[in-house]
Amino acid sequence: MREIKVTDISLRDGIQSLLATRVRTEDMLPVIEVLDGCGFWSLEVWGGATYDVCLRYLKEDPWERLRKFKDTAKNTKLEMLLRGQNVVGYRHYADDVVEEFVKKAYDNGIEVFRIFDALNDTRNMQKSIEVAKKVGGIVKGVLSYAISPVHTVEYYVRIAGELVDMGIDIISIKDQAGLLSPKVAYDLVSALRSEYPDHPVHLHTQTTADLAEMAQLKGIEAGAEMIDTAFYSLSCQTSHPPGETMIYVLREFGYDVKVNAQLYKKAGDMFREVRAKYSKYDVLPPYPDVGVLIHQIPGGMISNFISQLREQNLEEKLEEVLEEVTKVREDLGYPPLVTPTSQIVGTQAFMNVLHGERYKVVTKETKDYVKGLYGRPPAPIREEILRKILGEEKPIYDRRPADLLEPELEKAREEAYEAGARSEEDVLSYVLFPVVAKEFFEWREKVEKGELPPVPMEEPEGDVCPEKAPVEFNITVHGEQYHVQIAGRGEETAGGRTFFIRLDGRLEEVVLQPIREVEVGRGGYELSEGAPVTPKRPKPRDIGDITSPISGKVVNIKVSVGQEVREGDVLMVVEAMKMENEIHSPVEGVVEEILVQVGESINPDEVLMRIKPKRR
Repeated sequence: MREIKVTDISLRDGIQSLLATRVRTEDMLPVIEVLDGCGFWSLEVWGGATYDVCLRYLKEDPWERLRKFKDTAKNTKLEMLLRGQNVVGYRHYADDVVEEFVKKAYDNGIEVFRIFDALNDTRNMQKSIEVAKKVGGIVKGVLSYAISPVHTVEYYVRIAGELVDMGIDIISIKDQAGLLSPKVAYDLVSALRSEYPDHPVHLHTQTTADLAEMAQLKGIEAGAEMIDTAFYSLSCQTSHPPGETMIYVLREFGYDVKVNAQLYKKAGDMFREVRAKYSKYDVLPPYPDVGVLIHQIPGGMISNFISQLREQNLEEKLEEVLEEVTKVREDLGYPPLVTPTSQIVGTQAFMNVLHGERYKVVTKETKDYVKGLYGRPPAPIREEILRKILGEEKPIYDRRPADLLEPELEKAREEAYEAGARSEEDVLSYVLFPVVAKEFFEWREKVEKGELPPVPMEEPEGDVCPEKAPVEFNITVHGEQYHVQIAGRGEETAGGRTFFIRLDGRLEEVVLQPIREVEVGRGGYELSEGAPVTPKRPKPRDIGDITSPISGKVVNIKVSVGQEVREGDVLMVVEAMKMENEIHSPVEGVVEEILVQVGESINPDEVLMRIKPKRR
C-alpha cells in the first residue's frame, strides 16, 4: 500500500488565495493547534505574500508570527514558500540577504523550504537551495507550471534535472493558476519519476478551473507521492482541493494517507467563523473561473487584483485588463504568472489599459525584466517590444542576475537600526521592504509608548475620539451593513489624519482628509461651515506640473529643489499594486517645488512636484 503524504496549505495559500492574506495571527493559532494533531507531513504557514501583508496591512511582525506558529505546532514540520532570489519580495536581493534570510527562517522554525523562481531560471534558486541544505532544511525544488509553446514536458524535465544537480530533496510541481490538466499531470509526473526515480514528486495544484482534484488523482496514479490540500472552509475557488475529500477518495483507491480526517474537518469547522469575520476580502464568485485557462492569472493574484482595481476606482476595467495580460505575457516571452512576474505582467497590462496606448508608460520592474535583471525569459521577447522599452540598450541574459548586485545587508544594518529595528530579523524586514518596515517600526514604538492603541484594541476612550460625533454606529453601503467603532486617533500628516476603527470587529487604520474643521476641546474635531480649509495638492495646469498616473505611495524622491533635470529623468518612485512606478520628467528644467514626502499616499491628477521648464 503506497503512502501519500499531505501538506496542509490553508493558512498560507488558502488565506492568500481567498482572503487577500489579511487574516491575523490570533485567528489562526487555535486552528494551527488542531492541524498539528492531524498527522500531516508538513504545514505550509509562512512565506509568499504573508510576510509583506503582516508588515504592510496587519501591523504584525512576521517573525513573531512564525515563532508563535512553531510554539503551537510541536509535532509537525513547518514549511514556507520562498521566491528564490526574490526571497519574499518583488525584486532580486543580493546573496548576503538571501543567505541571512534562509538561516533566520530555519532558526525561527521553518524546516521545509519550497523554493521557486518565476521564470524557472534555476540560477535564481541556486543560493537559497545551497543555504537551506547547509542549515539542515528539506528543499522542494519547484517547477512553476504554465501553458505556452515553450512549456512542454521535456522543458520541465530539463529544469528538474538542473534542480536535482543542485541537491534538492523533492521535485515540486507548482500549478499556481490551476492550469494543470489530468493528462499533463500524468505525463509530466511519469516523465519525472522515470528520469529521477530517487526524488519524490510533489503536486501543488490550485482549483481555479476545477482541474486540481483530477490532476492530483492522475498525478498520484503516475507516481506522485505528495500533495497540497486545504481544509474544506478554505478550499476550492482559487484555493486548493478540500483535503477531507481527497483523503476519502485516495483511501478508496487503496492509498495509505496518515491524516486524521475527522480532526481535519474540525479545523475546517473552526475556520468557517474566521472566514466570515474577513468577509470584506472574500470577493471571489462561488463558481470556477474557466477563463484562467486563457489569462492564466493565479488565485492569489486575482483576489488582490480585484481589490487593487477597486482602490483605483477602475473595477469595471477588469475584463479589459485580463485580456491585456494575455497579450503582455506573450510579448514578454511567456513568463509563468507567479510572483513577481504576475505583478510585473499584471501591472504593465493595467498601465497599457489606463493610458490607452501599449507601453506608453513602462514600470521599472517591466524594464528590469526585459533587461534580464530577473533572469532569462522562457522564450525570446518580441523584438519590437524590446526596442520600445530598452531603445539601444542590450539585455543581459548570459549572467546570473544576482552576480550584478553588491552586498546590501551590512550597508543597510545601521540605517535599519536608526529606523527602529531591534533585531537581525527586523534588519531583514527593512532590507526587503524599507518604507513598509519603517512604518511598522514607528507603529510598534508608538503602541508601546501608549501613543497609539494596541492591537487588538481596547475599547475607545473619550479623549481620543471625535466629540460631537458618534463613536459607534452602523452604516449601510449598497445594501451591506457594517458595524463601526471609532477606536482611536493617530498622528496628523500632510496626507491627512490617521484614525483607528473597528469594522465588524476588525481593526483597520484609515486616513481622513477633512475639508473643513475647527479644533474643539479634549482633542476632538467638529465640522463647521467657514472653518479653514485643509490644504490640498493643486490640480495640474502647466507642462512642468508633475503627477502620477496611478494612486499609490511615494517610496523614493530622486531630486531636490533647485536641481536641474533633463527630459526623461526619474523624479520619484511611486509604489502601486506592489510594483514601483517611476515618475519621469516630461521637460528639461529646474525643480521648483516638491509637494510630497516619502511615505505619503497620492492620487492621480494631484501636482506632486513642479519643474520650471528651461527656455529654448
